[in-house]
Amino acid sequence: MERNDEALVLYRQIYARRVEKEGVSHLATITSALSLAVALGSLKHWDEAISLLRDQLPVAWRSLGVDHHLTLLNKITLAAGVTADPERTREDLLEADIMVQDVLKRRRRILGPAHEDTLKAESVLSGLRKFL
Repeated sequence: MERNDEALVLYRQIYARRVEKEGVSHLATITSALSLAVALGSLKHWDEAISLLRDQLPVAWRSLGVDHHLTLLNKITLAAGVTADPERTREDLLEADIMVQDVLKRRRRILGPAHEDTLKAESVLSGLRKFL
């Protein structure tokens, strides 16, 4: 088993344990879900990563609020995953574009236009638009 595959097993275990001990809406569980989704994406398990992020986004909204850093990170990670997925459709990309625009608007308002996270969102939007 390769190291990345071993790490994925651990991410799955951590996430499952967090869900069991703290529930799906706990900050640590939301963080673990995001880490698992990133690990899945790094191994190109796009369907599972995107599905997990889609499931977690409303949980983060309700638990943390729409402007919370982890909610915005979940949203932009979902958009990046959709963009990277070779099975994506034009509709998927248009939905991702709307998500990134929302993240960018919120980050500009909360963090300012020169903040590193705002600039990353601009970069994600620019990369996504190359596919539209």
